[in-house]
Amino acid sequence: MDSTLPAVAEELLKEIKKAFQETSHVPDDLLLGLKFIFGPSAVPALDLVDQRSVTRVMSPSGRTAYQVLGSSGKLYTCYSSCHFCTCPAFGFTVLQKSESLLCKHILAVYLSQAMGACQELCVSEEQLTSILLAEEEDEG
Repeated sequence: MDSTLPAVAEELLKEIKKAFQETSHVPDDLLLGLKFIFGPSAVPALDLVDQRSVTRVMSPSGRTAYQVLGSSGKLYTCYSSCHFCTCPAFGFTVLQKSESLLCKHILAVYLSQAMGACQELCVSEEQLTSILLAEEEDEG
């Protein structure tokens, strides 16, 4: 995980990945750790993973973004490489108030990576650019 999370969060995600690869489930102690470190984002993020709401969007050049279908039905674009999500909760809770490490959408991306639950979508460079520019237009 090439992210900017604290070491304890990185280690927890690595442990979740290891446990899931070995047993196909996440043990209770790691779920408790998830709730402790990520707070109220943990359970909704797990729900998004269960619903297979995370899609890894890749272009031929290797550029990658993630799209997460939120519980509201809106599609959010997440960038795990720079730890960013386009949802309002990320802007308010993470950036402005510093109350949380991340939003449920980015946590769902990290958990989907760890559990091998990402859907995959290969698009052209132009299509990926359109996805990224569509987010800018929504915000502008």
